[in-house]
Amino acid sequence: MAVEIEDVIAAQARISPYIHKTPVMQSERLNELVGCNLFFKCENLQKAGAFKSRGAVNAVFSLSDKQAKNGVATHSSGNHGAALARAAKLRGISSTIVVPSDAKQVKKAAILSYGAQIIECEPTLAARIDTLERVVRDTGAHFVHPYDDDLIISGQGTAALELFEQVESLDSLVVPVGGGGLLAGSATVAYPVIKVYAAEPEMADDAYRSLKTGELVTRHIPRTLCDGLQTTVGIRNFAIMQDKVSDVLLVSEEEIINAMRLLWTRLKQVIEPSSAVTLAAVLRNQETFSGQRVGLILTGGNVDPDDLPFSPGQQSEPRNSRNQLSW
Repeated sequence: MAVEIEDVIAAQARISPYIHKTPVMQSERLNELVGCNLFFKCENLQKAGAFKSRGAVNAVFSLSDKQAKNGVATHSSGNHGAALARAAKLRGISSTIVVPSDAKQVKKAAILSYGAQIIECEPTLAARIDTLERVVRDTGAHFVHPYDDDLIISGQGTAALELFEQVESLDSLVVPVGGGGLLAGSATVAYPVIKVYAAEPEMADDAYRSLKTGELVTRHIPRTLCDGLQTTVGIRNFAIMQDKVSDVLLVSEEEIINAMRLLWTRLKQVIEPSSAVTLAAVLRNQETFSGQRVGLILTGGNVDPDDLPFSPGQQSEPRNSRNQLSW
């Protein structure tokens, strides 16, 4: 059965002792640049550094003792793995995380800090799934899917639910899309009162192609610096997206980097490239959001400051009018 808003409300009650109620921030300068009022939900300040903690805690604390007795396992490029490891530690069970060999070192370090075991594999989805299946078979651990799971979806949706409690009368919500758990949960809460837009890199555009064709893209080769948005959309999430998401807005790698720099310098927030796609989408589609009150979810802040895609000394604002994206 599809996730309903009642599931998100129940998840909010379940996870509230274990997560942060993250702040909402604004910047007058960014509002001026885009011609609308932006409200940034700062999940980069969440436990384990990302919104993923919401779904992971909801999933782990929904398990029966029988399901949890052999621990949990998953595959992840970083944030979901760290969030699941933390949730398992809170419940007092073991966790094993299958991680691609090219995952960011800062994210692997976060997973290890919560006491999980890491097993590396080749950086392909097929290798991740094959390795995970062996782990589950050998250990009996319960598999917690990174995004295509009702408990994950309802847990992630609590970020939007919380935002709507903090900020009244939003017109639109912009959410990054990778596997689609956050997008599906957010759309479940927002629809039909608030329009929901997905933001996605042009170099990882499976959600865009899926929505436009009506056929779920299950294989693609992403070439984006947004490591958190490289997975394809889950089956459950695609169904919700088709029903409740207004559009998928694509952005270039240059636009992502520029938006990331703006969020670092103007909002003073350490965010990942995957978070910056939301602002990049509004900058590119200003006519869509003109005069609106727009919520944007900043999904994570687990980034290595020694490996930024921009130089701190570079120009951080457009040289020309707000309608011209030349930097």
